[in-house]
Amino acid sequence: MNLPTPDALRVAESARTIALQMLQERGRGAVLVGVARVDAALENLLQALMAPGSTKGDGLFLPDRPLGSLGAKVALARRLGLIDGPVERALSALRKLRNAFAHSAESASLSDPIHSARLEEIYAEARANPLWSPLEIVLQAQSPAHQAPMDPALRDYILLITILVAFLEATAQQLQPMRPPVVMGLTGVTAVNR
Repeated sequence: MNLPTPDALRVAESARTIALQMLQERGRGAVLVGVARVDAALENLLQALMAPGSTKGDGLFLPDRPLGSLGAKVALARRLGLIDGPVERALSALRKLRNAFAHSAESASLSDPIHSARLEEIYAEARANPLWSPLEIVLQAQSPAHQAPMDPALRDYILLITILVAFLEATAQQLQPMRPPVVMGLTGVTAVNR
């Protein structure tokens, strides 16, 4: 994403804040909180493009409504061209990861082969993001000297979540509600004055 310098700085600072917040989580909590942050950022992105609802609480994004699931939000964002294929794959993988962690009776770990295999290709693509290396340095600096180094699986997960949330939020800030060129009414189709 090519952002003007002020936006790039805002994204970088937002990403740093998210990464430091994610450091407070471990294991199952890190996965659930991370995906919840991504879900909220994706919802915000979609809302930035949509006209306000006709009623104050139309509940379009409530769990039992059409856009209440992360999968529905991902599909709509992709169909609207708001995210590209690699981001769609990353979000879908995170949804599956969250479901696996939420429904596992056993202790799940990001280092488990099934989870690490699901994420490795996504991490490889995300490492190309210019924020990956600086954020990695920030995370490494947060580990106290008396503690063991951060688990690489958790580090990569935090970096992925951080980058996704920061760029979803930055994209949402650049959008305005969509205004279609025509509107269908009961008496016909009307051109919208711009």
